[in-house]
Amino acid sequence: MPAGRRGSRGETGPVRYGLLAFASIAFLYFARPVMLPLVGACMVSAGLYPLMRWLSHLRIPTVPSAVIIFTLLVGATGFAFLEMGQPAARWISNAPRHIGDLQARVHKFFPDAERMGNTVTSLSGLAAPKGEKKEARTDIVANGPVDATASAASILDWMGTTLSQLVEMLVLVFLLLAGGDTFSRKLIRVTPNIGDKKRFAEICMEMRQNVSKYIFSASIINASLGFVAAIGFFAFGLPNPAVWGMVVMLFNFVPYFGPVIGIILLGLVGLVSFDTLSAGLIPACWYLALHLVEANLVTPLVIGRRFSLNPVIIFVSLMFWLWIWGVAGALLAVPILVSVKTICSRFPSVASVGEIIGR
Repeated sequence: MPAGRRGSRGETGPVRYGLLAFASIAFLYFARPVMLPLVGACMVSAGLYPLMRWLSHLRIPTVPSAVIIFTLLVGATGFAFLEMGQPAARWISNAPRHIGDLQARVHKFFPDAERMGNTVTSLSGLAAPKGEKKEARTDIVANGPVDATASAASILDWMGTTLSQLVEMLVLVFLLLAGGDTFSRKLIRVTPNIGDKKRFAEICMEMRQNVSKYIFSASIINASLGFVAAIGFFAFGLPNPAVWGMVVMLFNFVPYFGPVIGIILLGLVGLVSFDTLSAGLIPACWYLALHLVEANLVTPLVIGRRFSLNPVIIFVSLMFWLWIWGVAGALLAVPILVSVKTICSRFPSVASVGEIIGR
């Protein structure tokens, strides 16, 4: 009987862990409106912790320091929205004209691609049954172009949701900064054992230090990258260089996906903005060169080996958080990995997980 009981427990162990993992994923997915601002506020407040510590060295109290940092943060966020909002609105309103210009430039620069596309279209039209051709034409005539009103409504709805979550996150950031270490001390106080109190305090301190160092360093690197990129865009004559510099800065927070999307986007913008192929590809090549220098030289020197993570785990984490929380999840994927690695390194039972996450 004892062996049978042990066997049943051994069989239910993986099932229990599987159900727990499934429940956790479902909770993160459906609790996104609450968890996303909360996790984002924790990461942003951790990234601002070096500024709080610097102001404390100047003997400025915690609450005034939080007010100063919060004012600067809200001002920078508002400035970014104002700077990017008007050009983005112009690009959206002129999207049909930009698409037509892009098609004309592609046909001009790559005439073979146009002929190949026409050939593929003709072959697909010949391969389709006559009934499907008629149905397709009927649908196009009946439905007409895409409803612009519905598209605008969906964009406004997405912007409203994003702004509300951003406001919630900023309020939480201020409360976390103004509270200082109060929340952590309360969690330590309710921990029953003295040994657990000490371990929990060490984990909280180490996790905050690691996350703050990573986010603060990455923010400085990406802001510098966006500034240098904007200078190059201005020299090349790209319209709205400051906006595209901010786009480069934001995209560079997302490993792998962000730079690739940014390079493609700048390539398309360059083709629309300039009359020659070489001039149109210069902005994308400039961003590619800067990214290669940043990723292979600057970031390893500034951040170092302490925060080096397994590239495969980073990629999987990006896909997971992008699916769970969208673009905001992709921005938080690496800081969450740094937190998980820090926690795993403090517990021998899951130290192997931290070893897998690290490089």
